[in-house]
Amino acid sequence: MSFEQQLKETVLKILTTLYTSDIQANDVQIQKTRKEFEGDFTVVMFPFVRYSKKSPDATADETGSKLMETLSCIEKYNVVKGFLNLSITDAAWQEYFHQIRTLSLPCRQKDTATDIDKERSKSRVVVEFSSPNTNKPLHLGHVRNNLLGNAICNILEADGESVVRVNLVNDRGIHICKSMLAWMKSGNGETPETSGMKGDKLVGKYYVEFDRLYKQEIKALEEQGLSKEKAEKQAPILTEVQQMLRQWEDGDPQIRALWTKMNQWVYDGFEQTYRQLGISFDKIYYESDTYLLGKKIIEEGLQKGVFYRHADGSVRVNLEQEGFEEKILLRSDGTSVYMTQDLGTATLRAEEYHPKKMIYIVGNEQNYHFDVLKTIVSEKLGYSWGSSIYHLSYGMVELPFGKMKSREGTVVDADDLMQEMILMAEKSAEQSGKSAMLSSEQQQELFVMTGVGALKYFILKVDPKKNMLFNPDESIDLNGNTAPFIQYAHARIRSLIRKAEAQHISIEQSLPPITIPKSEKELLRSLYEYPTIIRESAKELNPALIANYTFDLVKTYNHFYQETPVLREENEAMRLFRLQLSQYTSVVIKHAMSLLGIDVPEQM
Repeated sequence: MSFEQQLKETVLKILTTLYTSDIQANDVQIQKTRKEFEGDFTVVMFPFVRYSKKSPDATADETGSKLMETLSCIEKYNVVKGFLNLSITDAAWQEYFHQIRTLSLPCRQKDTATDIDKERSKSRVVVEFSSPNTNKPLHLGHVRNNLLGNAICNILEADGESVVRVNLVNDRGIHICKSMLAWMKSGNGETPETSGMKGDKLVGKYYVEFDRLYKQEIKALEEQGLSKEKAEKQAPILTEVQQMLRQWEDGDPQIRALWTKMNQWVYDGFEQTYRQLGISFDKIYYESDTYLLGKKIIEEGLQKGVFYRHADGSVRVNLEQEGFEEKILLRSDGTSVYMTQDLGTATLRAEEYHPKKMIYIVGNEQNYHFDVLKTIVSEKLGYSWGSSIYHLSYGMVELPFGKMKSREGTVVDADDLMQEMILMAEKSAEQSGKSAMLSSEQQQELFVMTGVGALKYFILKVDPKKNMLFNPDESIDLNGNTAPFIQYAHARIRSLIRKAEAQHISIEQSLPPITIPKSEKELLRSLYEYPTIIRESAKELNPALIANYTFDLVKTYNHFYQETPVLREENEAMRLFRLQLSQYTSVVIKHAMSLLGIDVPEQM
């Protein structure tokens, strides 16, 4: 049981006894004591003055006195303007440290019953992320999506959830046909093998080519006297691509064969990118499969009068009473839209996993879409699982030179970005001379670890809801809130432990009772917070809490390391304690960074 839980339960009993009142557990607030005051934990006393009929300070003093009598773990207390500050004994802190060091991994402190935890793990959380289109390679925006999805799944699992990682590949639709048609017109049979390009990049090249051909035709029509608006609608290539989509939905064998071939090029390219990002999935759904179920659901809704057929032949749903605009579910030519496949995919997942929560990690430009999806599923179709849909809306990644546009070829390619980060890590290491003692193979492994780690951390340290500006130079800085700063600290601790082992110091031996100095206690308090940070991060679906906690932990450790001798400490018990603190700090750093999908080196 955590100190907070123990304090909360005891404070509740004391207050109930002292003031013979029915005080609720939620009224008892236990906080971390602010740095400017003495103490480890603080009880907010203001909610209880109505029971005590006394001042906040008097109420706090009575409660503190009783706590001293009841709990042996409390060394002393002080009262500051209605706040009861409690100091935990060194013996209790030492016992806590002994307990956490026996765990194989840092984990959340379980205050609930074991059977509840077991029941909790049976209820799955389905998390959809990545969701790429097969008309282009993964870019910087996809990188944020993938990193958020992977980290959130890791954090939820660390908090005791059973997680299913899913990917919905948007492998059909007008945008896919654009790449196909442009390849037919301009490709001359080009393949990844003949071009030497990754398959996803080759297909993306033809998506850009379609835009070039389309603009060319628009310009020609405008020169013939058409307005720009009419020219955009009447461009022959647009009519051709719309016809291709209809042929695809009708199962045209030639169109389907080309679609299969070009999509496979993309899948092969995606796999390479996912591998370098450290991304994997439990299941991959394909829109080409799920849209058919979506069409079936819409047809059934049409028959029941939930949806209606518009005069132009499209199928729509009226959402005015729910506060939304009318929504098209099927186009007038019978082809599907994004909502079609999302209805099918959500239904399929609900049937397969019966999840307590379906989390969609999708950019904030799709807020309206997911509000409408949840409304249709819950209120129009009446599916009981509709309330489990949750859209994790994240902000865009902005760049110094403006927004990215795939059709214009101005995206920052994920593969190119990772390679650039690896080269920057190599240059940084060469300038600092930190990797000079490593072998060539070790150096290359380190450059990848620090370069890709820098990219991941820089993105994940920002609250998902916020837009962010990606700055490669800032992300690789060894002295800032960066992955290399944290990775170097871990490597330094591991070097310290190796030196201790070389001196035949057994770190695993039992620690005798000691008096814990101030800097050691501050580090111990930081380590104590980690399970709570995991819980809060899981609750808020916010990896930035883990990232910034780890940065603060490293700063605390660095202060401790600079202020106190470790191997040079003459008192054997204190030296052992400092080594154990250092070793466990490295365990927490490694675990926290692994939740973010980032590796840390043993030497650097």
